[in-house]
Amino acid sequence: MNFFESQDRARKNTFQLILLFSLAVIILIVMVNLLVMLAFGFIDNEQMSAGQSFWQQMDWRTFATISSAVVLVVLGGSLYKIMALSAGGKVVAEGLGGQLIAQNTTVLNQRKLLNVVEEMAIASGTPAPPVYLLADENGINAFAAGFSPKDAVIGVTQGAIDHLSRDQLQGVIAHEFSHIFNGDMRLNIRLIGVLNGILILGIIGYHLLYSTSRSRRGRDNGKGAAGILALAIGLIVIGFAGTFFGGLIKAAVSRQREYLADASAVQFTRNPEGIAGALKRIGGLEFGSLIEDPGAAEISHAFFAQGVSGLMQTLSATHPPLAKRILHIDPHWDGKFATVDKLEIDQSVQSGDGKVSKAQPELAKKMSTIAAGASIVDLANSISQIGNPTRETVDYVRALIAQLPTVIKDAAREPYGARAVVYALLLDKDQQIRLKQLAYLHQYADANVAVFTRKLLSEIDRLEAGSRLPLIDIAIPALKQLSLSQYQIFRVNMDALIDMDFKLVLKEWTLRKILFIHLDAHFFKHPRSLLASVDSEQLKPEIALLLSVLTYAGQQEQVVREDVFITAVEALGMSELKLVNENAVKLSDLDTALQKLEKLTPMAKPMLLHACAVCIMRDQKIDPVEVELLRAFADVLACPMPPLISYA
Repeated sequence: MNFFESQDRARKNTFQLILLFSLAVIILIVMVNLLVMLAFGFIDNEQMSAGQSFWQQMDWRTFATISSAVVLVVLGGSLYKIMALSAGGKVVAEGLGGQLIAQNTTVLNQRKLLNVVEEMAIASGTPAPPVYLLADENGINAFAAGFSPKDAVIGVTQGAIDHLSRDQLQGVIAHEFSHIFNGDMRLNIRLIGVLNGILILGIIGYHLLYSTSRSRRGRDNGKGAAGILALAIGLIVIGFAGTFFGGLIKAAVSRQREYLADASAVQFTRNPEGIAGALKRIGGLEFGSLIEDPGAAEISHAFFAQGVSGLMQTLSATHPPLAKRILHIDPHWDGKFATVDKLEIDQSVQSGDGKVSKAQPELAKKMSTIAAGASIVDLANSISQIGNPTRETVDYVRALIAQLPTVIKDAAREPYGARAVVYALLLDKDQQIRLKQLAYLHQYADANVAVFTRKLLSEIDRLEAGSRLPLIDIAIPALKQLSLSQYQIFRVNMDALIDMDFKLVLKEWTLRKILFIHLDAHFFKHPRSLLASVDSEQLKPEIALLLSVLTYAGQQEQVVREDVFITAVEALGMSELKLVNENAVKLSDLDTALQKLEKLTPMAKPMLLHACAVCIMRDQKIDPVEVELLRAFADVLACPMPPLISYA
């Protein structure tokens, strides 16, 4: 199942979730009505003994009132929780006591974890998500949380980084990336909100019981108080029923997705022993995969392995048994769990510590970044790898990161330095304009950042064009550590540097677009659109503009441009699209068009990206501007596209 099919499946799973939620609410409505009728004497046993049926005694007006109240309480509880989680995955991580790991950490195990996440993220075509450490948890576990890759975070327990080797940790992280790309993560957050609504009736019961017990001290309030007490106890019982229903819903939605994520992790790493070894170590560890934080039960379905224990969790386990998961990956497993850590000394590239294995220089010689006139690259294959990058891409990214100058790499992993790196990338080649830009930074940017920008210029100017995107992906996690006021100043300064040459070129637009796509989602709470997905036929003008921009980026003659555009349109299988006049192309219009194209149905997105690839490859060469444009388009469409590799 590819990335786009997984996204489509996630939409269908959301429908399944709504169906199960509705069924649970109906059952709760019936249970609460029966409780109220019995607690307050609406049902008379003597009359039923005399031949009057249960349904004849039912007060249907009261039934309607209670049903409405239950629906309002459940929906209100669900919406409240979903709104509380609207800031993204960081709310979930912080709720479990997670602490953000600084991008420039020098703690060995934390550095190992961040290196693994960074490599796999860039190989996937997305900035590395912030990583939170659950420092008080000794069990081996992890989770991914958020609504989309833009606001996703990864949480990892202390036990995982203490007891897993690099390969095993890579398998776990690959599993979590699968959840991010397949839409599982967004479904998990919705599931948290839905279950909060179902469980809230039990919470109301506890409050009623507490208030009733206090009011009854020292006095007898008669039948009414007894009815409220019975109602409170009954609601608590219904709360337990809600917990049971919630567990069943989580199990129904979660179990099969864990097998799929395991399979994706194996495909990503090409190392079955990585994730299988992590599962075997969980089985042999005293703490297993248990999470001790009280909030763990709420997000148990999002963990890498079963995070909570108890009778209720056994009856409705959100994860398949460890043994079954291991056998799916390693059919020849002997049934023995690993009781001892095998933390080998890692001989591969550590992405920043300067250690490179013997194989990496050879890899670096064989692979080169995309430059003007580069050899033909299988762009269609890169699109097919969206959400499913290969081990070769991970190795390439590891070698690429190792080759970046240490001063730039270290700077990009720290908030001050990351701003300086971006500013340096935006400085104009024309010396007069560059001096004006530097003067602006010394006046309006943080003084230390302005000085650091000037120091980095010589190294930044020597970078190959193909290093820009990986460098930006490294910098984005550090930029997310800025305060809101710092980010707003950074944003204004970026626009000022871009506007200082009185023209907005595509290279500057793509850099700005990629940064703002990921950073705005982190700093600003944008309302989530409830509009349904749209088909390509409804967005013909926007698609025509998109393909026109890519056509002009190739810098061919006008006759060739017409041919390129027609070929792309034919690949898309659409008609009546016309090449937009070059003088009529405005990047502000492109921004508007991309906002609409973001709503394309999952299965329409690969067709559009394939048409973009046709535009780029029609002249049998790839320009860095075209690569960056395609990456920006893919980011807007929420399609993480792996970096292109050119084999020399």
